[in-house]
Amino acid sequence: MHPALQLSPEITAAMAQGSPIVALESTIIAHGMPYPQNVETAREVEALIRREGAVPATIAVFAGRIHVGLTGDELEQLGHAKQVAKVSRRDLPQVLATGAIGATTVAATMIAAHLAGIQVFVTGGIGGVHRGAETSFDISADLLELAQTPVAVVCAGAKAILDLGLTLEFLETHGVPVIGYQTDRFPAFFTRDSGFPVDFRIDTPEGVAKLLAVQRSLGYAGGAVVANPIPEADAMAKDAIDAIIERALGEATQQGVTGKRVTPFLLERIQQLTGGRSLVANIALVKHNAVVGAQVAAALHAQLRSTK
Repeated sequence: MHPALQLSPEITAAMAQGSPIVALESTIIAHGMPYPQNVETAREVEALIRREGAVPATIAVFAGRIHVGLTGDELEQLGHAKQVAKVSRRDLPQVLATGAIGATTVAATMIAAHLAGIQVFVTGGIGGVHRGAETSFDISADLLELAQTPVAVVCAGAKAILDLGLTLEFLETHGVPVIGYQTDRFPAFFTRDSGFPVDFRIDTPEGVAKLLAVQRSLGYAGGAVVANPIPEADAMAKDAIDAIIERALGEATQQGVTGKRVTPFLLERIQQLTGGRSLVANIALVKHNAVVGAQVAAALHAQLRSTK
């Protein structure tokens, strides 16, 4: 095990027993939701994963170590803390070196999961190519991580604030398969259909696991996107959310919000403009992804055991 990692007792036991494990990011706790919904949601997501027969491993940085699996006290600390670094690939060495508290993004969580030998990761939505990237060059490190780190990411597509067409083109160029779980269409976080198709539709956890196992057997360096749409009952109306996103984007431009501050600003503003409905949708889709991710992890675990 890499010396930068600190495993919780639950994760240590799961690895000793050979149980399926699901990685979880921590930016959704520190930067994605207000307290107390952030900690409540984190606990509920972990409980859903356990209910499906897998073990949750929420990942964050504390005191110069990458913690894989958080205790109840650590979840509370992360949920309450005001000064939490947002940790992507670039930031991880600095946050570890300084001993700061850090919440991991998709990219950093993938790195940590791979170091720990965890192959399935659940999040809300991946980052991607930002609108206007042809002049700003603002492209999330999540996409490059997907191209170079062999971890499957179960998500509700990419955040609707992004340029989803260019995001999918980037993934295609870098050989990252975009799997539609029980859908032919790429979801857009708050809505079930972005208007773009997925690469492959697969309808069962076993089918997804088989593709992932074959990908691994070929020695591919990268991972995969498992795009799982928000449940229909929780999805937002596309026209309404698109109009709100455009307004929030305009406000971000007017206020000079750039770089890593853009996504948290937009998500908070969208929550305000929707009267909290976007937060309800966000929580629902994360929980749905947790169930599917746990099922995929269990199926992949069984698949790999059967081929040994």
